[in-house]
Amino acid sequence: MSSAYYRQIWQTVLAIPPGKVASYGQIADLAGLPGRARLVGKALGLSPEPLPWHRVLRSNLTLAFAPGTADALLQRSLLLEEGVVFQGQRVCAHYRWQPDLSELLFSLQY
Repeated sequence: MSSAYYRQIWQTVLAIPPGKVASYGQIADLAGLPGRARLVGKALGLSPEPLPWHRVLRSNLTLAFAPGTADALLQRSLLLEEGVVFQGQRVCAHYRWQPDLSELLFSLQY
């Protein structure tokens, strides 16, 4: 897989504002890689620099890790610190990142 794809994914994840979340599929779409949600997960694990990985969720707005695991507890804790609200195991839809056109044009430069 091209490292250019990973850079596109990393730039997109870096653009998620604090207090907002995005799904793996949404990140793939915004990075110009539709249908490559699994590649997003792989890219997050290979990042050479710290990324706000905790802002990336499953498509149903649940945590990326199995409930009760150390990784899930850490992800939930980091999101709560940013003011993200949960309803049970899901993040409230209000917190989904919906970038506007100017964000897409000026912050996601590939």
